[in-house]
Amino acid sequence: MYQPLETDKENLFTKYLRILAVVAAYWVISILTVFVNKALLSGLDLDAPLFVTWFQVLTSSSICFVMSALSRRYPKVFSVPDGNPLSKEVIRKVLPLSLLFTAMIATNNLCLKYVGVAFYYVGRSLTTVFNVVLTYLLLAQKTSGKAVLCCLLIVVGFWIGVDQESLTESFSLIGTIFGVLGSLSLSLYSIYTKRTLQFVNQEVWLLSYYNNVYSAIIFIPLMLINGELQVVMDYEHLAEPWFWGVMTIGGICGFAIGYVTALQIKVTSPLTHNISGTAKACAQTVLATTWFSEVKSILWWTSNIVVLVGSALYTRVKQLEMDQRHREHINSQKV
Repeated sequence: MYQPLETDKENLFTKYLRILAVVAAYWVISILTVFVNKALLSGLDLDAPLFVTWFQVLTSSSICFVMSALSRRYPKVFSVPDGNPLSKEVIRKVLPLSLLFTAMIATNNLCLKYVGVAFYYVGRSLTTVFNVVLTYLLLAQKTSGKAVLCCLLIVVGFWIGVDQESLTESFSLIGTIFGVLGSLSLSLYSIYTKRTLQFVNQEVWLLSYYNNVYSAIIFIPLMLINGELQVVMDYEHLAEPWFWGVMTIGGICGFAIGYVTALQIKVTSPLTHNISGTAKACAQTVLATTWFSEVKSILWWTSNIVVLVGSALYTRVKQLEMDQRHREHINSQKV
């Protein structure tokens, strides 16, 4: 019988340690990003959420541009795919997705501006439900009855959460609406991302680069229409270094969360990423209620648990269905 060598154990330990480090980094950066964005959107006394979001995508675009330039100059040190966002073919293929990307991050930040961090997860919890509905409407792909029941559980949790949050002073109807729109735009973005990735040879980093560049341009007319240019120009702290310092931190967090999300999926799996994200959301909610000294009702906490359980069960059901299809495919090849 083969006995594991000491080097095998060390390699396995190193692998698990790397996975643990990546998951921990995802948790820390994801939670930190939510709290930083909440502070930027609600704590600066600057009523310009689109400007804040624009600066974040501009920062991400700048980081991507610098990394791309360094990769061309020092290919042995920096290895990132090369691409030109100014190419007509790239613009034609990617711009429609970038419009969805812009809508997604704009509604996401607008939701966070108006609702508390504790309610943020429930307010944005309908993404899975929209995924099922839009997959059927746009791709004509049916979902199993078990998965649909999980979605109904999520809807029930969302409904209870909104009902309980409406009894508090922190409730915001417009914030809740932006949360629903954010879930819808994220679902659309996820569906069309699969198609657009084929054009960039499945390079997630390159697609992120293009999306951030185009989004930075798209946000300019949106800010002008929303009257935010004058609001920003009149801001009393506009010339102070600390303001641009915190804005830059927000931009770096925005870039970092995209990177660690892709990295977590790479070193684990999409299923593990979903489980990690669900658990992280639970920890984020508990942390937010503690940090802001918020007292919530039993039904409010119940809504969070129902949403979390529904999301976890949906992930499990989809995993079992994928395993079943894989076994059927293997058995069909043996025949």
